[in-house]
Amino acid sequence: MIQKISAKKAANDITLLLNEIYRGSPERFPVKILDVAKEYSKQLFPTDPILHINGDCFPRFDGALKRIPNKKGWGILYNSDVSEGRKNFTIAHEFGHYLLHRKKHPEGISCDQDAMLKWGSNYQKIESEANDFASNLLMPLDDLRQQINVKVKPNFDDLKNCAERYGVSLTAVILRWLEYTERQSVVVASREGFILWSWSSKNALGNKKYFKTSNGTIEIPAASLATQPNFHGEITHDAKVWFNQPCQELVIVSKRYDMTMSLLHFENTNELPFDEKSEEDVLDLINRKSFSR
Repeated sequence: MIQKISAKKAANDITLLLNEIYRGSPERFPVKILDVAKEYSKQLFPTDPILHINGDCFPRFDGALKRIPNKKGWGILYNSDVSEGRKNFTIAHEFGHYLLHRKKHPEGISCDQDAMLKWGSNYQKIESEANDFASNLLMPLDDLRQQINVKVKPNFDDLKNCAERYGVSLTAVILRWLEYTERQSVVVASREGFILWSWSSKNALGNKKYFKTSNGTIEIPAASLATQPNFHGEITHDAKVWFNQPCQELVIVSKRYDMTMSLLHFENTNELPFDEKSEEDVLDLINRKSFSR
């Protein structure tokens, strides 16, 4: 019988080990994921370790965990034609597949958008678990909470500082922050006036502030700061723009991904109990995964 371990538990076990090794040293972050994956797998599974981690230019390909032919061991492949933050997250993601899923997928797992569409809900589940593992390992919540308090409204500079600390993308940090903040906040990624994907904090979800892009094409509000080309900055809106409530909108433009990102902060009035999304929006999941790595 295959023993099941949660993504969070697997990441936390390594986090505790790294905390002990570094004992508050400034070398603790960012996690040296390439070295950690090789050494940890060798120590725990000496007859079945990760032997190689290699990058190359792979169009439409994020990464893969593959069994090495004729050897007792595994290799991780990743697309090197991306930012350093995205490389780190992809390697951690594939390391998560190694720890969590290799027994059920003895030949390995390939991570690309075509595979996600083809494999359906089972693939989405293991991709979500590998993402959870990578997020917990690279950005431990106890440390991230020290950088940005649960009640704080961060700006993009605050979030960029965290991205640099953890060696991940700005999007990855924003999504991680949205997991634990007590604020009502929403991130919206758009291009040419239409939403690519969005994600909401738990408190925002409980107050019905979210978009489901799989229901059809959604335009961003005409008065949004995101409609202004190449504009970086922030503005305070009245209730006529986003979700019929006043909010602060912070905007940054990513030329690499040809998209505009709006971070919306609402006041925490009429709070409802935190609710999880009852169903993952598949289109959001695919697009979010593409930019968060």
